Amino acid sequence: MKRLILVLALAAACTAANAQVKTIAAAESAVQKAKADVENPKKNTKLATWIKYGHALIDAYDAPAGNGFINASRQEIQLISNNEKPISVETVTLGGQTWEKEVYPTKNYYFNSAGALGMIEITKPIYEDALDRAVEAYEKAAELDVKKTKTKDIVGALLSIAGKYVEDAYTSYTLGDLKKASVLFEKAAGASAMEPACQLDTNSVYNAAFTAWLDGDNDRAEEFFEKCYKLGYYGEGGETFAKLADIAEKKGNAEKGKDYLEEGFQKFPQSQSILVGLINYYINSNGSTDRLFELLGEAKKNEPNNASLYYVEGNICNQLGKVDDAVAAYNQCAQIDPNYAYGYIGLGQLYYNQALKFSEEAQNEMDDAKYMALVEKFESSLKACIEPFEKSLDILKDSQTKAAVAEYLKNACFRFRTDPVYQEKYDKYTALAASAQ
Repeated sequence: MKRLILVLALAAACTAANAQVKTIAAAESAVQKAKADVENPKKNTKLATWIKYGHALIDAYDAPAGNGFINASRQEIQLISNNEKPISVETVTLGGQTWEKEVYPTKNYYFNSAGALGMIEITKPIYEDALDRAVEAYEKAAELDVKKTKTKDIVGALLSIAGKYVEDAYTSYTLGDLKKASVLFEKAAGASAMEPACQLDTNSVYNAAFTAWLDGDNDRAEEFFEKCYKLGYYGEGGETFAKLADIAEKKGNAEKGKDYLEEGFQKFPQSQSILVGLINYYINSNGSTDRLFELLGEAKKNEPNNASLYYVEGNICNQLGKVDDAVAAYNQCAQIDPNYAYGYIGLGQLYYNQALKFSEEAQNEMDDAKYMALVEKFESSLKACIEPFEKSLDILKDSQTKAAVAEYLKNACFRFRTDPVYQEKYDKYTALAASAQ
């Protein structure tokens, strides 16, 4: 599943174990009593009346979810829930991740592969709009709190509500309801921004945009990505620019999209989304790709010792079919910074992909002489990828990236495993590639 802006990785917002939640009957009764007070002309001008009503609505929201809390183990939940038993248990796959789903009368608990509660889905709420009504209650309380005696309490309540919206939004996202997720992220940002909290939740603004974009609602996505842009919140690697450009192109304004991409490239020259967008723009518009190199040249003037800029240049040249220039750019990475792993990875991938290309051509070649020439090119390119990939392994720290590189090396060495040297390499990289699975 594509990523949201998280503090990442995709997970429900972490919450701490709270005090024992009210029973559904008690929570519903408390709301009705508090609601009677807010409808009473003699009481609805009092600050305490609205705070009590807002608190009761939050309790009503929490009650159907039971005592489970994110990251709790089954044992912890059993201890605080009087050994409540699920109606059924099933294994489900959501977004490529496996969950154990426990079904209860009012909620579903989803446990991740580590056995921790990762998601709570309320299936039978007391009130569908409990949080919305709670926000309105605290908004009214803030209006009545002229002396600001309850500011801390109101702020705490609003931020708590925002957190619950966020948690529900991640749940909806994981369950595949992108439209609902986008709305919930918007509500989270709105609750945080309300007075007296006045906190800007740019993550939720971005996620409201991103989930709308995934859902194909370009108008809504554009609205929220524009908010991110105006706030100077560009997402991971400048994705706000890439998404605004994509939306502009879908709406038939490729030139506007290009402007977003060029601005994004200035700020995030290493962004592959922006880079690919620019390349596609210049190719599809039959324009000169020289502008790409002009932009890159400007970036290199500002940071002449930034090896990553040469890696980007190598990627551009590679995608444009300028293989020799790509090789030179990747090699330049090592000259500037011998400990920059991605220059070696770029070079290794170039040779590896060349080998795949020659292999495919050989399979379709009927002439024996031409076939053997292509096989020779295939093997030469395959051997050429091994050295740069191995150099990157000596530098890389991230285990997942090392495993991915090892997968390339395993595949390359397999071809030559009749040679004991390559057989040893094959065994070594097979083990390393498997270590991340």
